Amino acid sequence: MSNFNENFNAIVKELEATLTSLGFEKENEVSEGEKLAVKFNGEKGAVSLEYNESKFMIFTGETTDFTDKRISVSLLDDDASAADIRFIISESKETLNEKFAKKTAVQKKASQKTPHTVSKAAVKNGSFYDANTLASKLCLVFPELRPAYKENLSNYGEFMGEEFFTEYGTEKIIAAIKENNPQTMKKLFQILNEIYEDGTNDTQSLIAVTILGELNNDKILLARCVDYMSETMAPPVIEVNRYLASPAGKKARKQLKNPPAYKPKKEKKPGMFAQVMAQNGGGMPPAM
Repeated sequence: MSNFNENFNAIVKELEATLTSLGFEKENEVSEGEKLAVKFNGEKGAVSLEYNESKFMIFTGETTDFTDKRISVSLLDDDASAADIRFIISESKETLNEKFAKKTAVQKKASQKTPHTVSKAAVKNGSFYDANTLASKLCLVFPELRPAYKENLSNYGEFMGEEFFTEYGTEKIIAAIKENNPQTMKKLFQILNEIYEDGTNDTQSLIAVTILGELNNDKILLARCVDYMSETMAPPVIEVNRYLASPAGKKARKQLKNPPAYKPKKEKKPGMFAQVMAQNGGGMPPAM
């Protein structure tokens, strides 16, 4: 039995108990090559747990023939560790309970305070990936960041991307790039590319400046990343690194190292990332 099959079955076994407690019964299993699915039915509709193209996904719908709404997606490579599997199970249980469990008034009030990540389906419908979604997805690659992510939400009542990545996330990502493990790099840049492509301006700035700007214009590290970066993300990242390495970028880098204290939201002036883009005619910087 292949690793992906074993990993999928381990996850399904744990989630079946959760679905049973939520009023669902297993209806059938589907196997088509490396595409696997286990479908459940109940009075609340239908749920399909699926594996395809290195992703574990949860779909819901009215019947098992029409489970077309994806409510969760996690990276699930053949070499997923036991910790990766436990994290996916934990996140999936939370998603299923959030979707189907009856909530008390207190639980509903508490859930309203927790920011939700933006799904890929929402992006297609006109929404954009935000910093919270970026951090949440990166916790799949670096589960050790999860406590800091939850602490950030707890401390501020909303997710503060600059603080999280400046204090925790960027260091972990740069270390992974230096280590250059192919599997980790593939997972990491799959997330960064997807979020950058459809992210808000602030989220794109987090990726290009706060995170990958810390490559410090190192030609070896940049060349390593270019092998994984999308054509959309690579030019701005290269240009930001050039800028931060220039005399004019020293002040900006100092500001990145010492971000201002948290203040309530107000109208923002264009940030450094927007200024770099504006210097290139408002479009993408020239490719290297």
